[in-house]
Amino acid sequence: MNSTERGSNPVSPREDDERKHELEGYLRSGQHTHAEESHDPEPAADDDVEVHPSGPVPPPGEARDQAEAEAGADALRLEIARHLDRTVFPADRAAVVRALEENHAPDPVVAQARKLPEDGTYHNADEIVRALGYRPTT
Repeated sequence: MNSTERGSNPVSPREDDERKHELEGYLRSGQHTHAEESHDPEPAADDDVEVHPSGPVPPPGEARDQAEAEAGADALRLEIARHLDRTVFPADRAAVVRALEENHAPDPVVAQARKLPEDGTYHNADEIVRALGYRPTT
């Protein structure tokens, strides 16, 4: 097998390079770059099934509200854990806020930490999230 062969790829190296060049504008801009509208993919229809990154979307109502609250708690827990080192713990509210700010945590995460009770002592991200009123998702 010589170095220019590409196994079972039906496209020649030249064609492959041309296709990469054609896609380059799209990949850099994140938008479709076709001059003719007929080449653009169709937008989603109103009755298309909604695809949610965390799985199937529950029906409207209490189940959806609970699922969104759990997803919010999980996201907050993840962000706190990402930006706090184990050496911070045990920590009070001021230490948690200071560590989050020093580690460049997103502003909404720092704002949530400022809502922690002043008299609390926290040993991990889970305790912080519970102190903010989120239920564990176990």
